[in-house]
Amino acid sequence: MSGFLLLVLGAWAALAPMIGPYIDVAYTPAPDDAWHWTGARGWLEVLPGGVAFLGGLLLLVSASRLMTMLGGWLAAVGGGWLIVGPPLADALNISLGVPEPAAGTNHRAFDAVVLFYGIGAVILFIAATGIGRLSVVSMRDVQAAERRAAAEDADVAAMTNYPAAPPTREQTEEERVASGRHRGRGKDASGADDEQPTTTMESPIWGEQRSTDEAQYPPGYQPNQPTYAPTAPPPREES
Repeated sequence: MSGFLLLVLGAWAALAPMIGPYIDVAYTPAPDDAWHWTGARGWLEVLPGGVAFLGGLLLLVSASRLMTMLGGWLAAVGGGWLIVGPPLADALNISLGVPEPAAGTNHRAFDAVVLFYGIGAVILFIAATGIGRLSVVSMRDVQAAERRAAAEDADVAAMTNYPAAPPTREQTEEERVASGRHRGRGKDASGADDEQPTTTMESPIWGEQRSTDEAQYPPGYQPNQPTYAPTAPPPREES
């Protein structure tokens, strides 16, 4: 909103000395001639009006805080120059002129306010408001920065094909107690099943011979008995 207002006011300040005679608002010389160019109108009206217009344009279209801050300061300089320019005209050897001498006192005061002091004060006020707005970080700025950071993280995750980590949630006391009980029951149940009897066989020491009695054999095994079954003799042939 500040940028749009500065655009309108800056355009008026720059074009007023040219189109003012159409509405009977102008300074001498040639107060009745529209689009009459003089050095005083260029330095004291067109130039500061153009600077204010440029500042409003930067405030309106720029997305950079630095550029918008620059636009606010440009508009403030333009408005201030419209205010202090007329009193400094003689010191700068610039013949500004005076409002229409034939007009009344109120009309001349109106010309001075509309062309210089009033419009300059309004531009300066709006520019100062915009600068103050840009000098602080509001909640809207914080939310916008968070949205930009989230968008950048999403782009990085999309490029690397890594899924975004889910947000961590702290377990409640009931969940921790239930989890502990579940782990305890699982340990008891699995402990009984997993325990398997283990047997160790004592290996003889190198060079040590054990007797047959001391050897370990399966139950019912007799080492002195043959391990094969006797076979029957072949049948005799009848004559």
